[in-house]
Amino acid sequence: MKIYEVGGAVRDALLDKKAKDKDWVVVGSSPEEMVSNGFKPIGKDFPVFLHPTSKEEYALARTERKTGHGYHGFNFYYGKEVTLEEDLLRRDLTINAIAKDSDGNIIDPYRGRDDIKKKIFRHVSDAFSEDPLRAIRLARFHTYEHLKDFAIDESTEKMLEKIVSSGEIANLSSDRIWTETDRALNSENPNIFFEVIIKYKMHSPFFNKLSVPICDTSSNNLIRWAELQVNNDFSLGDNLPVPNAQKNASDVLMRLIKITKDMSNESLIDLLPKVNMERNQSLISDLCSLPHLSDSKDLILRLLANTIEADFSVLKNIPTEKIYAEKHKIYKQIVNQSL
Repeated sequence: MKIYEVGGAVRDALLDKKAKDKDWVVVGSSPEEMVSNGFKPIGKDFPVFLHPTSKEEYALARTERKTGHGYHGFNFYYGKEVTLEEDLLRRDLTINAIAKDSDGNIIDPYRGRDDIKKKIFRHVSDAFSEDPLRAIRLARFHTYEHLKDFAIDESTEKMLEKIVSSGEIANLSSDRIWTETDRALNSENPNIFFEVIIKYKMHSPFFNKLSVPICDTSSNNLIRWAELQVNNDFSLGDNLPVPNAQKNASDVLMRLIKITKDMSNESLIDLLPKVNMERNQSLISDLCSLPHLSDSKDLILRLLANTIEADFSVLKNIPTEKIYAEKHKIYKQIVNQSL
């Protein structure tokens, strides 16, 4: 049995960047031997194990063969005779197909270090086009600060075109797409993820109607999603499992942009309950950082402050049929105080 550190951690170390997680590949072993050594099996599709103490992931060296559609359409082989080079060959990019042994020696059969120096994203083999998720992950790799200036090699661009034209992206799990999207929204350069999606026409079916990639005014994930939505006419996310917090952020922004200095008092009174300022006060304060609300920001913040100070507890003792009228009076007072 031989164990090698592989993937992003090795790549990042070569770029003098500390990796958050480490991945390991085990050559010349079997599931039974791994379990006997205290490793806990966690892989559903192929043998991946958690180290008994570090809890880092260790995978048996494997080869793969395309047998169906989407991310799961593969058969894997993980016999003891599978070599490190064969395992690295199935990986996506040359910069991710570098390994390091226990003595610190670098094993780089596909010249990933050269591509790191040249700042190039290049696929390892033609198998790249067999996994459509790799196209989305490549877009997300651009969001890393230490990888944002890397260019996609011309040969890999053709692979992206092949993936898009095949329609295979539609066979991916919407959960996997959202995971990559969420990681991009939490990155240092979220715009680049959506720029790559647009450039290589990877819209369908998860990013239909995406045309403006700007979403980096705030560092807050919720505000970034709301900004992306407003920049694309609130037309995104229908085919994605967008969490309720993100949906609420874009819904609140959709209502806030209706508030203007020229808005009539009655229109404001009707709109305020729908914004639910009391529940969304922190969110609204953060949304006010967006340029879309610059003209109405001061008014929105005054409305927010006066709504928080208003006493809605008086409604508890009012008959149900009179609550609407009394609530209307409270909101009328809030609006009058804010203008």
